[in-house]
Amino acid sequence: MARKPIWIDTDSGIDDAIALLVAFQLESIDIKGISSVSGNVELSKTFKNNRNIAYLAGNEHIKVYAGADRPLNNDQNLAANIHGENGLGDVEIKNSPVEIETEKAWDKLYEVAKASKGELEIVAVGPLTNIATAIAKYPDIEAYIKRILIMGGAIEGGNKTPAAEFNIYADPHAAEIVFKSNIPKVMFGLDVTLKSVLKVKELKKLREKESSVSKFFFEATDRIMKIYNTLGFVDSICLHDVCPVLYLEYPEIFSGECAGVYVETEGEITMGKTVCDLRSDFKFDKRDTLVMLDVDSTKFLKTIERLLLKY
Repeated sequence: MARKPIWIDTDSGIDDAIALLVAFQLESIDIKGISSVSGNVELSKTFKNNRNIAYLAGNEHIKVYAGADRPLNNDQNLAANIHGENGLGDVEIKNSPVEIETEKAWDKLYEVAKASKGELEIVAVGPLTNIATAIAKYPDIEAYIKRILIMGGAIEGGNKTPAAEFNIYADPHAAEIVFKSNIPKVMFGLDVTLKSVLKVKELKKLREKESSVSKFFFEATDRIMKIYNTLGFVDSICLHDVCPVLYLEYPEIFSGECAGVYVETEGEITMGKTVCDLRSDFKFDKRDTLVMLDVDSTKFLKTIERLLLKY
């Protein structure tokens, strides 16, 4: 069976890096490229992180491209307080010796999408600036993308503000463009990702392996786990960005419902909110987003460990 062509767009912080490590082990996908965007940390750092993670995992043949270094309209919002100054919990890994790609992320994405003849799927786990830029520059790209899996948004409350989840808040105008597009969407918001908990102490086999990937995993998660401990997650972390990656090969782990989703771009206290009609009498005319709501947490944990043990 032919592998599915996939493009990954990420602002590599810690869970983004783990999502990439998981993605590299999925047998049913063919990663056509990785694009970097400003988000958790600055673009220069997310670009470096994506290159270095690919090299760490022995996947340096997968090309990494730089994209947007700022949101479309708003001021930049970063999350170095969560992910460390370098985005990887201040864990240092070897620099990739691979030649740097100079083509812009959205230009390469369009080229790959067109060549994939409507079969390309995008996994977007950061602010949606790169994807929105591609749509704005190449309107026909919508016809070449099978679907986009988005880590972002929330039906209930946010984590950046009471209304908004970080990735959407970081560039609400870009998110608006993507959610208004005709590309089918699967949304992994906080409603499901906060249930996607990884209990680090239960990963005994992975800790015993002592591979370079395992070493990085535990050093990076140690920082972010201390923050989660203050939020009530005892010795565990939420792997938000791993959710859409796992869904590519293990959709049965997640469940959700179709809905209409729009993004608030101007509200004084609601900017970045994903407005969803799932629980309202009123329904939007455009209802093309599969909103994920639940996860089998046991299968989630076991699948991640099994995939990371391949290193």
